[in-house]
Parts: sequence; structure tokens; C-alpha cells
Amino acid sequence: MNVVLYGATGNSGQRILKELTNRGHHVTAVARDTSKIPSTVKAVKDDLSSVEGIASIIASADVVVSAYAPPQDNTDALLGVTERQIAAVKKAGAARLIVVGGAGLLEVAPGVTLIASGYLPEAYLPIAKAHEKALGILKASDINWTYFSPAGYFEAGERTGKFRLGTTNLIANEKGDSRISFEDYAVALVDEIETPAHERGQLSIGY
Repeated sequence: MNVVLYGATGNSGQRILKELTNRGHHVTAVARDTSKIPSTVKAVKDDLSSVEGIASIIASADVVVSAYAPPQDNTDALLGVTERQIAAVKKAGAARLIVVGGAGLLEVAPGVTLIASGYLPEAYLPIAKAHEKALGILKASDINWTYFSPAGYFEAGERTGKFRLGTTNLIANEKGDSRISFEDYAVALVDEIETPAHERGQLSIGY
């Protein structure tokens, strides 16, 4: 497939890029600084500031993956980026947008999100709430989107290929730990690209 990956140099983006290329997909890796992208991959510089610019980059894509992470001091930048990506997907006619999301909006009990539970540390609330708003923007759109939330702890680790999937629920083990490695998240995301099962919906993951 032709896949355009935004945020290709970030923590999750690097692993998604590796997983895509290892499985033989044709990838256009997009970042503000393309010097960190392997020379074997097509690299494009873009800052997601223009609908027209995004649309031109994704014109021939089957799937667009957004691993964009907003600045810590301006988490609401995610909202404008989401709106522009949606507009660009419509303009370019790209089939699907998959967003690397957040865990804060997942349910820890029926009808109770991690944000609402009071257990999320205050420092993480701005980005969690920005992701919650971004999901609302996606839900209101008429494009083919998938919002993929990681576990509570999203960190470097191993590619085991063993994990559990959900939809709107936070996945935790029997001890209450909610974790997933960047590497296994990438496996599940590329699985979803190859075998779509959560179009116009949410997806969650954990061990």
C-alpha cells in the first residue's frame, strides 16, 4: 500500500515507519526535520500548516497515518492539525486517516474515562483533553478515520507481537497495569492498515 506517515521521527512514528517498511509498504515519511529519516525512505518536509500542502503530499496515498505530537506548551495545536488533515484527506481523496491517539479518553469503567476518573496526573491533562477534543472532530467528519489509543504507559520496549485489542476501553493486566511498547503498537497499527477492522471507530491496545 501507499502510506503517508506524519510524525515519522517521533517515538511511535519511528517504530511505525520501521514496521511499514519491513512489511514492504511504500512509505512517504513526513516530518519537520527530515534529516532523521533513513535514506532508504522517501522523505518530505512539512509542518501541517496548510491544507493544500498536506493534500499535495497525500494525493496518491491509500492510508494516511498521523503520529503528530503537539508542543507541550500548546497542546491545542492538535485540534487545528486534525481539522487540516481531515480537510486535506477530503481534498485529496485519500481513503483513510489513522490517528495515533491518547489513552486519557479511554474508559476505566462503563461511562467513566481516565480523564474523568481523577487518576490521571494533572501534568497529562492538557494533552489528554486535546486528544479528547480531536476525537470529537474526527467523529463529526465524513472521512474514513480510525483513532488508535495506546495503553496508559506507552514506552520503548520489545516487538513481541503479543497484545490485546479493544475499542473504547483502557486495557490493563490483572495487576491493573496498562502498558504497551511503541514496537507492539506499531505491529497492531500496520495490522489494522492491512486488515481493516475499526474503520470510522476507535481502537485500543495493551498487554
